[in-house]
Amino acid sequence: MDVIHLLPDSVANQIAAGEVIQRPASCLKELVENSIDAGATDIQIIVQDAGRTMLQVIDNGSGMSPTDVRMSFERHATSKIRQAADLFSLHTMGFRGEALPSIAAVSQVEVLTRRKEDEVGTRLVISASKVEEQTAVATPVGTNFKVKNIFFNIPARRRFLKTNQTELRNLLADFYRIALVYPNIHFMFVNEDEVLFDLYEGSYKQRIEQLFGKGKHSYTNRLVELKAETDLVRIYGFIGKPEDAGRQSQQYFFVNGRFMRHPYFHKAVLQGYQGTLTQDNNPSYFIYFDIAPDQIDINIHPTKTEIKFVDEQPIWQILLAAVRESLGKFNLVPSLDFNREGDIDIPVFDGKQAKQPKVQISADYNPFKENNYNRERITGWDKLFEPLPRTDDENAEAQVMPTISLPPVTDDLPIMPIAGKYLLLPLPDCLLIIHPQRLLASVLYEQILTNIQNRKGIRHPILFPEVLDLTREQAEQLVQIQDDLNAIGFEIDRLSANSFSIVSVPAEIGNTNGVQTLLNLLDHADREQTSTHTAWQQNLAALLAETASQPSGQTMTDMQMRNLLKECIKRKISTSTRNRNGQKMMIAITFDELAKRFNN
Repeated sequence: MDVIHLLPDSVANQIAAGEVIQRPASCLKELVENSIDAGATDIQIIVQDAGRTMLQVIDNGSGMSPTDVRMSFERHATSKIRQAADLFSLHTMGFRGEALPSIAAVSQVEVLTRRKEDEVGTRLVISASKVEEQTAVATPVGTNFKVKNIFFNIPARRRFLKTNQTELRNLLADFYRIALVYPNIHFMFVNEDEVLFDLYEGSYKQRIEQLFGKGKHSYTNRLVELKAETDLVRIYGFIGKPEDAGRQSQQYFFVNGRFMRHPYFHKAVLQGYQGTLTQDNNPSYFIYFDIAPDQIDINIHPTKTEIKFVDEQPIWQILLAAVRESLGKFNLVPSLDFNREGDIDIPVFDGKQAKQPKVQISADYNPFKENNYNRERITGWDKLFEPLPRTDDENAEAQVMPTISLPPVTDDLPIMPIAGKYLLLPLPDCLLIIHPQRLLASVLYEQILTNIQNRKGIRHPILFPEVLDLTREQAEQLVQIQDDLNAIGFEIDRLSANSFSIVSVPAEIGNTNGVQTLLNLLDHADREQTSTHTAWQQNLAALLAETASQPSGQTMTDMQMRNLLKECIKRKISTSTRNRNGQKMMIAITFDELAKRFNN
């Protein structure tokens, strides 16, 4: 009995959809790219429930005939290529003919389209790859795609979708990647009847400002122009100034009008900033590549974001040189003035003839004769491989120290601050040295985590509320974690779509800069978005505890030190206890160790 058979088209489309359509953002990307390929100059995106209920893309492009609109939902039906050789001369965003049938396989689709030369348009309704209706209708020139109830026929895939805030952030991320590379197109993005973006046509710099500018604060003032033209590639765009680098940086590569990820080129950019960035800070960049289509391969990944270059290494060098030139041109990197005296001691030729050095040559020398070297000089070579003897300090560290706990904190217990960073407690058998900042962070972590879980954070009102201007992505991230922020003591009012007012902050941070603390929490939330909610709460508590325990220029009072030590006794913290990062919080130096050091 034969066991191999062809899959029905509906099943094959669902399998293909698993690679091409992963979430509503995938639909947005594919539909908008089709609009661009159709020559649209005006594109509207309308979203409900972050694309779960409905995602609509309306354009004023060329439209389709009744036959073409029906054919566009057949697998591998495309107007972009005709033969394999066309894959290496692509000038369009789409080319495989997989997107529309994949979307139709996992959702309910309604299309309205009309060409300029047609008097009436076409309405096509498809559900789970099955055509339900095709009629003639009156509709404007262009195409109107409406995708409803994504993954309605694949419940398992629908359950894997994240929260609405997360899915909306994914939609916006793909929207940015397209809008940034087509500043000549008017885009409008509407979410739940609210216009999030209305981007007019302009230059690349204007489009960057429209997307990332925050009210009165100009974003593009932080950027410098990048430009390099060679026979191989043309590179242009903008890179951020080193002093404006941070954890929340915008990093985009585009090639021939298409967003791409390229870790190798990313390293070239970072190499260009070498010596100008502080640790954990990354520069922003918006870099565009124009290159001959036959010099790249786009067809290596379903999402078409991973692209191979024929000559990656030369382009890497060109990019590195362009970054360094741009930073140097604006005096953003240190440079050497070779015309200035005193920088380097260079020997000066005094005009006298240099004497030839005298060299004595022994004609009788034979390197293979034993009498030409002293064997005794190299005896004992094996001792070079013996380990060096331990020093007294290393021997002391290697010894297993007994665990020492804090004594009862009484009024007469001597506590001496050292160098504004440590506390010294003389005990009967040892000297106990404490790291108060780490101790305080450990104590606050447990308190804050309890407050989050019990929703009982204590608030510290701000006399003059601070205004916080965010990007659209940051605003959505803030809304997503606002319940947890309220639980730890933040009180935040929304003034507009991207503007918020900080009314109260957690009591633990008091008068600390609430805006910067909140920005750090948003950055942390962005990097931890794949964590479980419990893990995120733990990380939130740890970050806030670390912020609250940082020294603010004021030394701890005697009462504060004693209260901190009492909290440590309650939590049974000793010399063997380490914090969440594996760091020691207190160490003990015995009097025997001190005696050994004085006897050396």
